[in-house]
Amino acid sequence: MGPVRLGPVLLLQVLLVAAAGTGEAVYIPYNTSAGVVAGKLNVHVVPHTHDDVGWLKTVDQYYVGSNNSIQGACVQNVLDSLIPALLKDENRKFIYVEQAFFQRWWRNQNDMIKDTVKGLISSGRLELINGGMCMHDEAAVHYIDMIDQTTLGHRFIKEEFGQIPRIGWQIDPFGHSAVQAYLLGAEVGFDAFYFFRIDYQDRDTRKGTKELEVVWRGSKTFGSSADIFAGIFPKNYEPPPGGFYFEVDADSPVVQDDPFLFDYNVEERVNDFVAAALAQANITRTNHIMFTMGTDFKYQYAESWFRNMDKLIHYVNKDGRVNALYSTPSIYTDAKYAANEQWPLKTNDFFPYADDPNAYWTGYFTSRPALKRYVRMMSGYYLAARQLEFFKGRHSSGLTTDSLGDALALAQHHDAVTGTEKQHVANDYAKRLSIGYTRAQELVSISLACLTESGSKSRCSSPTTKFSQCLLLNVTYCPPSEMDFPKGKSLVVLVYNSLGWKREDVLRIPVFSDSIAVHDSEGREIESQLLPMATSSLNIRDKHVKAYLGTLPGAKPKFWLAFPVSVPPLGFNTYFVSNTKKSASVSSKSTLYSPQGSKSSNLQVGQGHLKLQYNAAGALSLYSDSKTQVEANFEQKYKYYIGQDGNGSDPQASGAYIFRPNGTVPIKTEGQAPLTVLRGPILDEVHQQINSWIYQINRVYKGKDYVETEFIVGPIPIDDGNGKELATEIVTNMATNKTFYTDSSGRDFIKRIRDYRSEWKIEVHQPVAGNYYPVNLGIYVEDGSKELSVLVDRSVGGSSIKDGQIELMLHRRLLHDDGRGVAEALNETVCLDDQCEGLVIEGKYYLKIDPKGEGARWRRTFGQEIYSPLLLAFSEQDGGNWANSHISKFSAMDPTYSLPDNVALLTLQELEDGSVLLRFAHLYEAGEHKDLSALASVDLKRVFPNNKIGKVIETSLSANQERAAMEKKRLKWKVEGPPADEKVVRGGPVDPSKLVVELGPMEIRTFIISFGHSISGKQLL
Repeated sequence: MGPVRLGPVLLLQVLLVAAAGTGEAVYIPYNTSAGVVAGKLNVHVVPHTHDDVGWLKTVDQYYVGSNNSIQGACVQNVLDSLIPALLKDENRKFIYVEQAFFQRWWRNQNDMIKDTVKGLISSGRLELINGGMCMHDEAAVHYIDMIDQTTLGHRFIKEEFGQIPRIGWQIDPFGHSAVQAYLLGAEVGFDAFYFFRIDYQDRDTRKGTKELEVVWRGSKTFGSSADIFAGIFPKNYEPPPGGFYFEVDADSPVVQDDPFLFDYNVEERVNDFVAAALAQANITRTNHIMFTMGTDFKYQYAESWFRNMDKLIHYVNKDGRVNALYSTPSIYTDAKYAANEQWPLKTNDFFPYADDPNAYWTGYFTSRPALKRYVRMMSGYYLAARQLEFFKGRHSSGLTTDSLGDALALAQHHDAVTGTEKQHVANDYAKRLSIGYTRAQELVSISLACLTESGSKSRCSSPTTKFSQCLLLNVTYCPPSEMDFPKGKSLVVLVYNSLGWKREDVLRIPVFSDSIAVHDSEGREIESQLLPMATSSLNIRDKHVKAYLGTLPGAKPKFWLAFPVSVPPLGFNTYFVSNTKKSASVSSKSTLYSPQGSKSSNLQVGQGHLKLQYNAAGALSLYSDSKTQVEANFEQKYKYYIGQDGNGSDPQASGAYIFRPNGTVPIKTEGQAPLTVLRGPILDEVHQQINSWIYQINRVYKGKDYVETEFIVGPIPIDDGNGKELATEIVTNMATNKTFYTDSSGRDFIKRIRDYRSEWKIEVHQPVAGNYYPVNLGIYVEDGSKELSVLVDRSVGGSSIKDGQIELMLHRRLLHDDGRGVAEALNETVCLDDQCEGLVIEGKYYLKIDPKGEGARWRRTFGQEIYSPLLLAFSEQDGGNWANSHISKFSAMDPTYSLPDNVALLTLQELEDGSVLLRFAHLYEAGEHKDLSALASVDLKRVFPNNKIGKVIETSLSANQERAAMEKKRLKWKVEGPPADEKVVRGGPVDPSKLVVELGPMEIRTFIISFGHSISGKQLL
């Protein structure tokens, strides 16, 4: 159809009517200049977009706008259209959060656009808030990863724009942790923290008492010194009720203010806006409310939103009942602070989260356990790799740890490590981690070669020693150790310790020969033990090595070789494994003991203080430690919960997010399969085939005081049509009074009471799922005389469903989607030769029973060792001359020094400008341990004995501002009730002449250090 042409008379009539009707040009200049008005209800209109760095599509698909058959979303469009829209009116404002997207976009802009954007940011019209690479999760993440990904984003914003984010914006994670409030909030310098997802019963209670905005005191140790203002949205992070979505394809009515067009609706739209404002004001304190104008991947065409918001602000303010203004969370926070109000106090955290009576979001604490383990492994590796990058010198080669850091940052996203993404997106996160790992391990191998050959930089550019690492050791595959070494040759095992204290441990590597000797770096033979390889381990090896590498591995190793190692702090030691004659001194073969012939008697294992006893039926029955005089009856069990399929009166199914059990099935050992017991001088093992898809190994080491349980679970059978959620139980007769303790993001421990919430009355609809909590470090229970602790190797869900009991959910395989948007069942498979089977999970947990009050030392010290395992590198020696040409033992620290038992080194990283980022953490809460919850000191001169320390600047946690300046400007909020009686202990300033860092309980201190010169050969032992 061609253009419609008006005749000259009709056109003249229209023009006359228009002129008569308006008395002015049809252009309407909208007044959007309103600021805060005293005495009126101020509606802070906050334009925003929420851009997941992966969920239904991968991060790059979301950025470029591909794969739109899944979801129409293109972040590039958002940012491209945002800038011209902001330039149209100087009063328009916008906030942007996800630095992973923003930095992708920024790299592609020309200088003119960059200058324009810098102007918008410096004037406050475009505000970068939260500031991390992603909006990280708060349940399935470790605090070190939270710090690292936030630091990456914050330092970029500071270096590029000179800006320091001051607002936390965690609007979509599924529950909120205490560590987020005080550590990733107050300690990074945030003044406030805004979010949405809290339990529906809690929200309803808070609406009635006007307690959606509170002061959150997340730390018992820091008390009010780490308070932060916390704002909980009344409904969600979207526009208010009444239809205010203005995407080009949205259903909401636009503001139509042209009287010469049909559907003029200014009055109606103003009334809708005012009604929404008054409703929200009724549940909010002070005369300030926030309208979050945006949601997931909106502002693809930003002008569509701003055009309508301009009109709303203009006409609402002409109406006069309320005052509307373009705002940001920073402006809103300042207005709340200026009101000089006393706010309700919130302590602890916001877990678990439910949005309906049968919808507890506690399944994702365990979902995708293999991805969760991969993220945790890479996190510990990244910490060690950055240390070695520093020792070698960041600029001496093109290899860096940056790729692994970027991949890990993305993996902390609240739809990544959580396991709540589509399968192809989970694959994308794993692929990025794999690429980063591969690059980092090249750097690690070269750095270790440099350090073993010489400490001088001149020899470091091209070392001749070749080290390899076993990236697939978790599936029993380690090519360097799986060789028969010919006469005169031996395997060199270099063991690096990234912790700041000396470490004694037992290594296990797969080998072929049964005639093996192990020597230490001094040439002394050390005790070792051979354990026959379990069939279950070999089955995992064959299938998964081919799945990863495309080819079957070679001949199967026959044994695990176990031997003790001792490694100095921030350093390495070297061990040598060689074949030897049968008659010579060799590794001890484990004694195979089968208890079948002794049904009437109990079986005891353990070569040291710790003993485990199994009863005649082959069940674990007694734990005893002669050193601590602890003795306790306990059992290990397995069970699975049947996943609700959603076919009942409530269609809620169990899925990636939600745990909704439909009955519990205890797993009995099928056919009473006999135990296989291996005994030896270093450790005892008890192997048990629980059923056809669960295999368990309990290990008791002679020199250790805990039980290590390895489990191999899967494929979970689904041929009965039921999804299953597998849990392991530790059952004792301890009287624990409904109480247990779980960690907050690997840091503080929080007291949990079954079927109870401290700040509101819970109506219990899901007695199991509603008592599950995230576990990243561990969980423990206690009674009057002892405490039982269980530590984990990845994020899992855990609880104490009955007194004396602890349970951990290890694996989930479900057949229905739970209706929270991912539109995919959590049914992970591994495919090989066009045959797909359910995912098999291999993992470990660790158990210890202590006298009451004594468990904290193990939880904190060993917990750090789980997070930072020893790093192994392998080479080959010919003729026993390694010691003549290599340094066998190294520590970066003064050889007589180690960090205190209560302090961990979190970060040692050379930055691009040559300065060094350094973080120390006190591991204990106030009052957690009678000796170790005390002020600790670190002597930097002895940590870096041969480096001249030039300048030490203490910074905020995310290293984007000086600590003193941050503390000076951070807002201090008033709290209802009497002031707390607090004795907060923090370390004092660092004297530049003494260079001693003090740390109070739970304190993490961050520094930027400049050195006069780099590492020298004198540091090599």
